[in-house]
Amino acid sequence: MRAARLHGAGDLRLDDEPTPAPLAEESLVRVEAVGLCGSDLHWFEMGRIGDAVLDRPVVPGHEMAGTALTGPYAGSVVAVDPAVPCGSCRECLAGNRNLCPTVGFAGHATRDGGMREVMAWPTRLLTPLPESLTAADGACLEPLGVALHAWDLAHVRLGATVAVVGAGPIGLLLVQLARVGGAGRVVAVEPLAHRREAATRYGADVVLGPQEVDLLLVDDCDTVFEAAGSDDAVLTCLRLAVPGATVMLVGIPEDDATRFPAGLARRKGVSLVLVRRMKEMYERTTRLVASGQVDVRSLVDRVYPLEEAADAFRAAGRREGLKVVVAPAASGEQ
Repeated sequence: MRAARLHGAGDLRLDDEPTPAPLAEESLVRVEAVGLCGSDLHWFEMGRIGDAVLDRPVVPGHEMAGTALTGPYAGSVVAVDPAVPCGSCRECLAGNRNLCPTVGFAGHATRDGGMREVMAWPTRLLTPLPESLTAADGACLEPLGVALHAWDLAHVRLGATVAVVGAGPIGLLLVQLARVGGAGRVVAVEPLAHRREAATRYGADVVLGPQEVDLLLVDDCDTVFEAAGSDDAVLTCLRLAVPGATVMLVGIPEDDATRFPAGLARRKGVSLVLVRRMKEMYERTTRLVASGQVDVRSLVDRVYPLEEAADAFRAAGRREGLKVVVAPAASGEQ
C-alpha cells in the first residue's frame, strides 16, 4: 500500500509500505478521506505543534473515514476516532478521555495517522455511518466534534448573542451550531472574503472584517469563540465580549503562547475557557449531519489524491477554499 510520511517540516514523502496486520481488537480500514486542519499545518510547516516536536517520520492526518475491510463493520463506511486513550487513568475513568495524559493520537508523535491507503485501528473507535453519509462527510465529524465539545463547555444561553472569530472550518461549524443551538444572534469575524461569504451562507447574522469590530460591536456579545489561533483574534474576542462573557479559546497558536491585555480581560470579568480536542461526540455529530441540521458536505471544496498530498497541505496553508481533503484510496480500491 502507499503512505505519505512526514520526515520533517515540508518534507512529505510518498512510499510503498506493507499493509498493516490488524491485532485482535482492531479492524482494517481502507482510508478514503482525510481532512486537513490547523494542527496538521503546524506539523507540516514547522515539524512541531505546541511543545511536541516531530522526532520520527510519521503518517499525518487525524480527520479520517473510509470503508472497513475486516471486523464487525466490514463493508460499511466508518468514521475513525483518532484518539486512543489508556482507559484506566484518573481522567479516563472520570469520563474525560480527551485529557488522558498518555493518549495516542493519530498523526501525532509515535502513532501514524490516516494519510495511507489502509490502516489498522481499534474497532471500538470506529463509528459506522448511515448510507446517506460519504467518507468525506465522516472525516468532517472530528472537527465537528471539536466544535461541539467547545459549544458544550461554553454553556451558551438560549437567545444569547454568539460571536465566532475566525471562519475556518471549525469556526464555520461553530456558526452552524450557534444557529442550531438557539443563539439569538450570530456574529462572525474573518479577514478573508470567501470565508466571510461562507459564514453568511451558514447562518451568521452579522459578518465583519477584523477592522470593523471596534466600529460596530464592542461589548456586544455574550459568548465568544476564538477559532483562529492568533493573539489578534483573542484581542478581538475580548473587545466583542460583554462584561461577564465567556470567551472560548479553540485555536492553537503557532508559538505555543497566547498573549492578551490582562487589564481588558480583568475589567470585563470574562471567563476564559480552553478546549482540548473532544470527548464522546460521534453519535451526536452523526445525528446532526444525517438530519441535515449541520452541513459538512459543502465545506469540502478541495479534494486531492494521495500523490498530491504535499500540494494539499500547501493549499490549506494558503487558506484556499474552506476544507481541504486528501483521498488516500478511492472507493472500491484496496
